[in-house]
This record gives sequence, C-alpha cells and structure tokens, in this order.
Amino acid sequence: MVQIKICGLTSVDEALACAGLGADAIGLVFYYKSPRNLDDELAGEICSALGDEVTKVGVFVDRDYEWMMRKVHYCGLDAVQLHGQESPEIVSRILKEGVRVIKGLFIHREPRLFSAKNYPAGGFLVECGGGKLPGGNAMEWDWGMARDFGLKHPLVLAGGLDPENVNAAITAAAPDAVDVSSGVEFEPGRKDLAKVERFIKAARSCRIERKTRRIF
Repeated sequence: MVQIKICGLTSVDEALACAGLGADAIGLVFYYKSPRNLDDELAGEICSALGDEVTKVGVFVDRDYEWMMRKVHYCGLDAVQLHGQESPEIVSRILKEGVRVIKGLFIHREPRLFSAKNYPAGGFLVECGGGKLPGGNAMEWDWGMARDFGLKHPLVLAGGLDPENVNAAITAAAPDAVDVSSGVEFEPGRKDLAKVERFIKAARSCRIERKTRRIF
C-alpha cells in the first residue's frame, strides 16, 4: 500500500486530524523562506501531541549537521527530509544517530536522479524542481518520469499533487509513498481537512503492481 505524508503542518489540531484521517507521516518545515516555517516550540508541541502513531519528519534545506540534530532532539523528530544540496556525508552522519533520512532529488535541477547512488538514504523524494522554492511549488509535472527510478530506489512522489490527480500520479509513477502540502490547503500552512480526507482516500484506492517499500 502506498504511504502518505502530509507536509507543512503549522497547527497541533490539524496535525492530529491528519494523523486521524490516516496519514503515515507528518512533515514539519524548518526553512525560513517558507510560509510554513515553524519555530522549535510549536514543532515540539506538534510532535509531542502526535506520539508514536505517525512518523514526524523535519524538512530542511542546506543546514549543517549540528543545527539539524538540535531540531531533531528538541522537537522529537523521527526522520529528516533533506531538500537542498546536502552531502552524502551528512546523510551518513544522521543515519548513525538512528534518524531516518529522505533525500530530495529533482528532474530539472541538482541533485538529479542519477545522484541517488551517492546517498545512503532510506528513501528519495522526487519532484520536478522547477519553482522558486525548494519544494514542489504546486507544479504538476510528468510523474511517469520517476517510474523507472522507483523500480530501483524507495520513491516518495511529490510536486503538484492534490485529491483530483493523486490517483493518476500513482498510476504513472508507481511510488512507495506520496507527499502533499499545498494541494490540500486553503491557505499556506493551513490544511483543508476535507481535501486531506479525499486525498488519502484517493491514494489508498490506487493499487500498483509491485510490492511497496516502507519509507515512513
């Protein structure tokens, strides 16, 4: 079954609601240019409220190892998503601390898909990388371009997903997991729970031929 990550949460209540609707992972953004950027206190409150039932993922862009690990320990994160030009060495150091790592790779900018061989990550989030911010920027793209990559590597599909197209995206790319943020929002950082529910139902209804790998 394809796993589901709801990213960019900024509210304890909405994070709990997303988990209750069946999300496997909740993403918390630590990137100052993002409208979904969190301070440590709120991020810690969200993680504490969620408990162990859902994977808590911190999203980082080009931060050093020490800075990220302070966030991991203070907030109680289970995993990190590295969305910039982080080195394979940083990935290895984080893994040695028992923290899961998802590395972002892109179709239209560095690091590209062929870089996966350099990273010992537990999964790779793939999107087009064509917008101004490091994330998906709500841009739809040819999700099928990630299909062959997903045959060889644990694949989290992202970028432009919403309740109406997630089924088609899963069919095209056959990912292990999907990641959505703006596609289930009514404003940046605020989730439309009806959209979240529709997204999760649509993703769960889609079956792919191969056995999926657990990432979150």
